[in-house]
Amino acid sequence: MGERKLKISDVARDTGINRGTLTRLYQETVERIEVDAIDRLCRYLGVTVADLLEYQPEE
Repeated sequence: MGERKLKISDVARDTGINRGTLTRLYQETVERIEVDAIDRLCRYLGVTVADLLEYQPEE
């Protein structure tokens, strides 16, 4: 969202994803997210899950 300069409020309105969830995703503080929300966000942005998420194991 940051790369495309999208407003969280616009993405929330267009996707139906809770604004708080999108804010936590943007700030990388989200602890869990529904698969449906990932699907809607990927479709909206035209990306794959791999483009959206990165696995980082805890140290």
